Formats: sequence, C-alpha cells, structure tokens
Amino acid sequence: MNQILIIEDEYVIRDAVSQLLGRKGYQVSEAGSVEEAEAQYNLESFSLILSDVQLPGVPGTEVIARAPGVPVLIMTSYASVRSAVDSMKRGAVDYIAKPFDHDELLMLVERILKQERLERKSEVLKSEINREYPVDGMIGSCDAMQEVCRRIAKAAPTDSTVLILGDSGTGKELVARALHEKSLRKDAPIVTVNCAAIPETLIESELFGHEKGAFTGADTTRTGLVESAQGGTLFLDEIGELPVAAQARLLRVLQNGEIRRVGSELSRHVDVRLIAATHQDLKQRVQEGRFRSDLYFRLRVVELKLPALRERGDDIISLAQFLLEKAQKQLNRPPLHLTPEAIRAITHYEWPGNVRELENTMERAVILCEGDTITPDLLAIESGIERKSAADAGETGDLSLEEYFRRFVLEHQEALTETELAKRLGISRKALWERRQRFGIPRVKKGGH
Repeated sequence: MNQILIIEDEYVIRDAVSQLLGRKGYQVSEAGSVEEAEAQYNLESFSLILSDVQLPGVPGTEVIARAPGVPVLIMTSYASVRSAVDSMKRGAVDYIAKPFDHDELLMLVERILKQERLERKSEVLKSEINREYPVDGMIGSCDAMQEVCRRIAKAAPTDSTVLILGDSGTGKELVARALHEKSLRKDAPIVTVNCAAIPETLIESELFGHEKGAFTGADTTRTGLVESAQGGTLFLDEIGELPVAAQARLLRVLQNGEIRRVGSELSRHVDVRLIAATHQDLKQRVQEGRFRSDLYFRLRVVELKLPALRERGDDIISLAQFLLEKAQKQLNRPPLHLTPEAIRAITHYEWPGNVRELENTMERAVILCEGDTITPDLLAIESGIERKSAADAGETGDLSLEEYFRRFVLEHQEALTETELAKRLGISRKALWERRQRFGIPRVKKGGH
C-alpha cells in the first residue's frame, strides 16, 4: 500500500487532504512541520510526501534533501513562477497551487506514484538485463546477429524511431531494452505495451489517456502510457495490431510530439522515443489498407531484422548452454551438462518458438533432471509439430512447417483448448495466436476455451 506523508501547518487543509487521500485507499500520515515529520517518521519510508512551502521552522522544500529518493509534491499558496521554479530546482517532482481542485490533486498523486512504480520496475529490469543479457555482448556470433549488434550500437544514442522485425520469441523486447539502455534516455523509464493484448475498444484510452466522462466508465481522468514514458522510451510490441484510429494518434506523436487524451480538445506535449516491433509484414498490411503508409515510413527510420533461431547456426548451442546455466542458478541446481544426443536434438529441431521456446525447454529439463546430465527425453522437443511430421512422413511427404502447423491445428482445435494446443506444439499461447494470424487459421469459438 502506498504511504503518503502530508506536511501542512494549517489543520483544516491537512485534515481535508488526509481524508481525501484516505478515501482513495492511501495510507496517510501527518505532520505540521518538517522538524516534526523528521522526529516522528522515517521520511525515506514514504511513497510520496506532500509539503506546503511556508511552514513553521524550515521551509517545506527542505524535506526534499532530508528524504532522498522520495518524490516530493509541493503545495503552495503563492502560485508564482518563482516559487514553482525554485521547488523544481530543489528536486520537487511537481507543485500544485492552493486552493486546488480535489480531482486535480488526486490525478497528480496518481501520476507521480505510477511514474515511481515504473521507474522502480525499470531499475529492476536494468539490473536483470545487465546480469543475464549483457548489452555489449549479446549472445550470438552468426552474421545476422552481429549485424543486429552493430545497428543497435549506431541507433541507440539517437532519438530515431526503430522498427524491430522478427518471429515471436526471437528477442524483440530484449533488443528494444538494449536500445534504451545504450541511449541518452537510459535513466528515464521504458514503457512496454503489447498492442495485441489490449482490446481494440480500450487501446486509444490506454495509450493516450482519457478525460473524466469521455465514455461510459470513465469515472476519473487517466494518464495514458505514452505520457507515462515522458523523457524515456515507449516500446510498442505487435504494432501491426494497432487499430487505424490509434495509428492516426500515434502519427501525431511522431510528427508533432503531441497527444490528445480521449474526450479532450487540448493537446499535450510529450518527449518520448518510439521503438516498435512486429512479426507481421507491415508492407503487406499497408497494401491491404490495414496500416497507414505514412506511419509505416515514420516507423522504419532504422529497421532491425532478427533472425529465427533455426537460422542462427552454432548460436543455438551457445544459447542453450547459457540458458541452461541461467536455469541452474534460478532453480538452485548443481552444474548440469548436455549429452551429445541432446546437443544433436537441439541443433536438428526447428524451434518454432525461437529463443523463448529454447529457454522454456532448458528450464523444464533442469526441473525434471534427476542426475547431472540433460538427455533428449528431458528436452521433450520431439513432440508437437516435429512428432506429427515424423508420424505423417509416409503419407504426406516433405511438407513445410506451415503446412504441418495448419494440419495439426485444424485436426486438434475442436478437442483441445488454446493452452493445450500451444503446449502440444511446444510454443507459447502468444506464438500460437501469432501463427494463426500469419497463416490465416481462424480460432474455433468454444465455451470455456
């Protein structure tokens, strides 16, 4: 639960703000001065501090230095440029002039706390990425991956828009984070949005925010994800699924650096760097009228194409060894090694789920392993498409991966749920959905599936 400290010497104001925040579920503490607050509380334990400027004793801005790392929102009756600038120079995250509207205060508090959560999450992800996937030494020595690394090094320090192409599981989000980590925006948040995971009716509101009363259910004003990435990077995964109306709004962001919340007539300036990714052929979607050509050309200032795992040669074994060691550490297991037969199975498998599938395979093998060796049966990669391929070889001949996928799904989707289908195929549900879209295989609607 978010803990908020209010430092205000006027009891009536302090009590009103305390009750307002309390009704919204925040845990609120109070003090009449900075000295009183410091004597009663551990200032660094709060999620947010609201402090008046004019207080008995030291000014309210003094709490900024005494609570390092805690966002401070300054309340002032002197709504002058001078007091606002002074507060911001001292490190306040924002200020609000008294008397203030209750909705305005709640919206500001929500935005600040959300921003702090995103920044903390970003810090955790930064440390994980640096530990597990060193940006300067991305695993992969094949020509295609070396070219990807070169392009990352060139594009990262710029603010140019980047379009990342590649199948599901090839590491598009990892590349986006690498671009962010090597950019001048690395200390600001990176906000990741999966466009395919948000219902079409909500995506404009989620991305660009909305005003109170803009539509049924819009009970409060809401900041969008684009604004949440202010100063940092916005990563739009599966951008090919973005509805045409939202594409027009996104184009405005790229052209003018402006957004307009749903239900608002006012434009707001935003400073974000956009990175987009898709497994789809955007050029074809443009020809079909499903994707704006002007947005497409704005997105592909720099284009990065990630190779499928089956195209990466000896990289597969290097990745398998790396992911095996990672799984060992996470699961607290002693060192394990792959048998020659397991290595042979790994190199001959098609890996429809790419690196993500390989990672899940190694983790499963470590969990099931009872000795110190990983054998082919623990990998369980002879199932799904490949096993179906072997079983049907005599009657179907040399079919492509797409044909086997199509045949398997059409034959089993009546009896299996999407989760079960994905498991049998050895891929994630997201990858199954993506392949349905790519190969034009509609999902059968069944109750409970």
